[in-house]
Amino acid sequence: MQSVKWNKEVFTPSKIICVGRNYAAHIAELNNETPTNMVLFAKPNSAITDSLNSEHLGEALHYETELCFLVKDKQLAAVALGLDLTKRGLQSTLKEKGLPWERAKAFNGSALFTEFVAVNASCHYQFSLKIDGIDTQLGDTRLMLHNAEQILAEISDFMDLEDGDIIMTGTPEGVGKVVANSSFAVTLMDDQQELLSHQWQAL
Repeated sequence: MQSVKWNKEVFTPSKIICVGRNYAAHIAELNNETPTNMVLFAKPNSAITDSLNSEHLGEALHYETELCFLVKDKQLAAVALGLDLTKRGLQSTLKEKGLPWERAKAFNGSALFTEFVAVNASCHYQFSLKIDGIDTQLGDTRLMLHNAEQILAEISDFMDLEDGDIIMTGTPEGVGKVVANSSFAVTLMDDQQELLSHQWQAL
């Protein structure tokens, strides 16, 4: 079982709940329709990894940088940045056929996380991804169609969240293919104050 750390504690998430289509610009760049209801899907614990792979079982992977929250006592306790890795070609095929996304989203090694830090009560954050030093994705909670508290309430309405479970809140525009040997650097800000930064080297 894979674990994450926060405040010197080790948590073993039973699941990761992800929000799809939560930024209007990202919806547009993939030519998707804006959903009437919140789009939610899950990744298992086995999705968690520290390695940023460019392929899985011979299929190319695409990156999606996301603001992530760790749940404790049914509340949003800690925040981090994560990469939701996606088999974009397979996902498109599954969507066209009206089939579930798990094969394209929930495979082993499809979720990476930075360290977690304590949540700010305002839950207003900005984040960025640079690939090889080039600004690639910029996110801001003000641009999210559903904010973190709304997401928590929606999930909790039909599913129990256990201590250590993680919520991934969706990605802004700028997604693309993971290229081997490229450097991914993410930064999380809270009203101009840097909360954390992390770097992965793609394999």
